[in-house]
Amino acid sequence: MDQRSAGLLRIRVQKGIDLAIRDICSSDPYVVITMGEQQKLKTRVIKRNCNPEWNDELTLSVTNPHLPIKLTVFDRDTFSGDDEMGDADIDIKPYLECLALDIKDLPHGTAVRKIQPGVNNCLADESKVVWISKGRMVQDMVLRLRNVEKGLVQIQIEWIHIFPSSNSNHLPPF
Repeated sequence: MDQRSAGLLRIRVQKGIDLAIRDICSSDPYVVITMGEQQKLKTRVIKRNCNPEWNDELTLSVTNPHLPIKLTVFDRDTFSGDDEMGDADIDIKPYLECLALDIKDLPHGTAVRKIQPGVNNCLADESKVVWISKGRMVQDMVLRLRNVEKGLVQIQIEWIHIFPSSNSNHLPPF
């Protein structure tokens, strides 16, 4: 596949749930999303809050859907390096498989696919790919953070087509 972007993936980082304490009695968390070695996006820092609500939208340019997408939560520290507060992988393959079905029309809110938590993903709860309108689908996920004693992050992903056409699901092969 050439280096042109096949599409954009919008990741809405909604909130953290019961994140670990890394300062005296709280944390100043923010999220970093990385895809491969080339893309790194950050949310804003929420001060003194282990249940932050970011509601930030971050957009990745996707040329290769096989590249891992990693979400890492950090605690912002003023006088020392920021502390890691856990990480999770975002698996977009089930979502891209739903888009590739080329569904024309469904009632708003129809669940196209349900993905269960398991050893091969970081899901904390069942996740659904949901039809929202005119070829648009979203997937809501609650991710369990690894490498930390506790913490969840709630996100939503949505594919943004760069080249609209009669077949709007021009996706990279997966």
